[in-house]
Amino acid sequence: MSVTACNDTNFDSEVLHSTLPVLVDFWAPWCGPCRALSPIVDEIANQYTGRLKVVKVNVGESPLSASKYRVSSIPNVTIIDGGELKVQLPGWRPKQALVDAVQPYLR
Repeated sequence: MSVTACNDTNFDSEVLHSTLPVLVDFWAPWCGPCRALSPIVDEIANQYTGRLKVVKVNVGESPLSASKYRVSSIPNVTIIDGGELKVQLPGWRPKQALVDAVQPYLR
């Protein structure tokens, strides 16, 4: 499964109304740790195809979505299930930490 680009316009439909749990990667192109995390997020998207939706939100282009979830530093990975914030992981994390965080919500 590919990673979906998400913004303030489609955040509700792509994330809050998703039938699958959603891993949201809040990032920015100028952020080095965000660029380092990106391949890990892509791996997770491929690993859990059909069980987890993965979206990336550029905080510079989508300040409302970032503000709604109080994203004050990036990278910031959140897990939203059933329209509710379940987990928020600020900062770069190794793949296993992200996998451990999504496990309880996988379909």
